Amino acid sequence: MDLNLIAIHFSDITWILMALVFGLAVTFLSLPPMIGYLIAGFVLSAMGVQSDATLNAVADMGITILLFSIGLKLNIKDLFRAEIWAVSVVHMLLTIVVFSSVLFVLSFTSLQEFAGLSMFDSLIIAFALSFSSTVFAVKVLEEKAEMSSLHGKIAIGILIMQDLFAVIFLTVASGKVPTYGALLLFLLIPLRPLLLQLIVKAGRGELLILCGMLLAFGGAALFEAVGVKADLGALLLGVLLSGNEKSGQLSRSLLAFKEIFLVAFFLSIGFNGAPTLAAFMIAVVLAVMMLAKSLLFFRLLTAFKLRARTGFLASLALSNYSEFGLIVGAIGVSSGWMKAEWLVIIAIALSITFVFSSLANTRAHVLYASFENMLCKFERKQRLPDDMPIEVGDAQVLVFGMGRVGAGVYDTLLEKYGDNLLGIDSDLNAVNKNIAEGRNVILGDATDYDFWERLQPGSVKLIMLDMPNLKELLAAIKMIKKTGYQGLIAVAVKHNEYIEPLKKAGVDSVFNVYAEAGSGFANHVFESVKLQLD
Repeated sequence: MDLNLIAIHFSDITWILMALVFGLAVTFLSLPPMIGYLIAGFVLSAMGVQSDATLNAVADMGITILLFSIGLKLNIKDLFRAEIWAVSVVHMLLTIVVFSSVLFVLSFTSLQEFAGLSMFDSLIIAFALSFSSTVFAVKVLEEKAEMSSLHGKIAIGILIMQDLFAVIFLTVASGKVPTYGALLLFLLIPLRPLLLQLIVKAGRGELLILCGMLLAFGGAALFEAVGVKADLGALLLGVLLSGNEKSGQLSRSLLAFKEIFLVAFFLSIGFNGAPTLAAFMIAVVLAVMMLAKSLLFFRLLTAFKLRARTGFLASLALSNYSEFGLIVGAIGVSSGWMKAEWLVIIAIALSITFVFSSLANTRAHVLYASFENMLCKFERKQRLPDDMPIEVGDAQVLVFGMGRVGAGVYDTLLEKYGDNLLGIDSDLNAVNKNIAEGRNVILGDATDYDFWERLQPGSVKLIMLDMPNLKELLAAIKMIKKTGYQGLIAVAVKHNEYIEPLKKAGVDSVFNVYAEAGSGFANHVFESVKLQLD
């Protein structure tokens, strides 16, 4: 056994301990642990501890798995929506123009940090500040179980567009030119069925995790080998495999590893250097300027026919600076385009916006309710088809989640309730499929705050939820309770550990699909054998 390797692992205990201590500390303040990891990095840097290859390698692994996971959840058609690609482009251009102009004007002042900034230097810094954090937004949306909501999809779509801009910049700045072998990457498209079959064969557990690791890191290495940025390769391979039921399961199986690896990423941000007072003050000003970025996101999203609520929640998820800004800044420093102290300034500004954005996103629905009247003034009369208010009419039974279980429940209840039965699903493809099969189904999201506000609880006697994610279920139940709904709530689950939290949340009936299926099968066989014996 290599004793040197053991020594490296023992030295890493300092990072783990500091991350744990500060992570726990900030949770007592109702802040996400990632803020603690950032603070731990700054503290370690102030103590003279330096980041090394081990930490950087683990951080890079976290980013690779993150981008691969995002790709798995992405519908490529979403990127062609005007409210995603147009908002991304317009917002980035306006941000760069405004921020670079302000920075260049300040270069004529006596402030040392701005002295000597050329217009090109200002443009690079503004470009670094134009991004929002993919890591942060994904974490926040996952914790709130809002990844599948419309505002979540819009925010992630914009972030992916920004990530593509960043990767293109990094590729150009690095001077790497794709080789002719990059053309062979198009062969991955016809190989998609084979790759999906590999995921299916892996099944569950550790084999599925190993399969995901192979595809994420293997895809990154493959693209890197032909002169294409490795991170872009991980993202694109994930996109190639998206749109499949097994792809979602693969993404969930990688979640724990992604979380652990990203701890190293947040720690590594703090190692950019201990801040000076002047750097801290500039970072505070930049953090305040984030309000302008958020307002611009909101105005652009509502201009593209999104509701005020959707635009507001998406803007909050994007209200921060990005880890890609640090990467862009690092390239700028190494290329002599900006001073090294600006990298520290961007890192501090990023940390501050993470804190404020965390607080705002935790109270997102409360904030929207407080400013709803003012925000709704910016809505356009026309709405996007998938952002229209949901009308349930005289329905007495609502079935959320029209997959196999939901469709079966609907068909069973159809004879009794008829036209008073309504199916609801957040997936447009599932909605269209059920409509084609003759069911009364509409597009809707059980975690949509506006849906529950517009619902007249008196007309509904029973709400049935078939949703795979416990956080989404609890979020939906919480919103149902806020409406004053007095009817029954029933939930179908696949894991026994979900039952107790749901009961505590106020669910009247919890049905374990797998357990009840086994019981039904046993009773069926017993009755059949009994009849034959008679």
